[in-house]
Amino acid sequence: MPQPPRPALPFSQACENNRAPILEVLQTAFAGLRHVLEIGSGTGQHSVYFAPRLPHLIWQTSDLTENHAGIAAWHASRPAPNLRLPLRLDLQADGWPQTREGAFDAAFSSNTAHIVAWSLVQRMFALLGAHLPAGGKFALYGPFNYGGNYTSDSNRAFDLWLRERDARSGLRDFETVQSLARNHGLALEADHAMPANNRLLVFVRQGV
Repeated sequence: MPQPPRPALPFSQACENNRAPILEVLQTAFAGLRHVLEIGSGTGQHSVYFAPRLPHLIWQTSDLTENHAGIAAWHASRPAPNLRLPLRLDLQADGWPQTREGAFDAAFSSNTAHIVAWSLVQRMFALLGAHLPAGGKFALYGPFNYGGNYTSDSNRAFDLWLRERDARSGLRDFETVQSLARNHGLALEADHAMPANNRLLVFVRQGV
């Protein structure tokens, strides 16, 4: 009997372009950790690339429910023993996810802080501060402004496009994000330059 066709895989060229530089940082930043929550897994491409290359981690995906089918399709296409199907995570409505595999000691989020409303960025950091253990890590990827200024003409144009599409979105100021993190017990450990005028910020949960 013929098998039904698999659903089409959602695709982001940006994920293909940035996955290797991000992985290089995560291999060091997440060394010694065991359970990571990816906040906003999007297409699912990052998860299927990172999980087999970070075999010491359980990689738990999460996103809005409408994105789960695409993530699951990527998982079916490129399975890994430490890769987990997405949990529902709506920063506006949901609490911190729970699994049978224990607490998360790491979190990763890519290209979310400039897409969601600032109130949801605040909510994300509040959840991280409340639930990551001391020594837990959070890695946040995306474009940021520094000193209130754009770091490139392309980032300026991107910010304008974002705000025209949704006035609640837009590039965030690095200093504001760092202050928000500090208010929730997360100290900046590293700020890595990434391709295409992006950054990868790594925060560590301070002792409580």
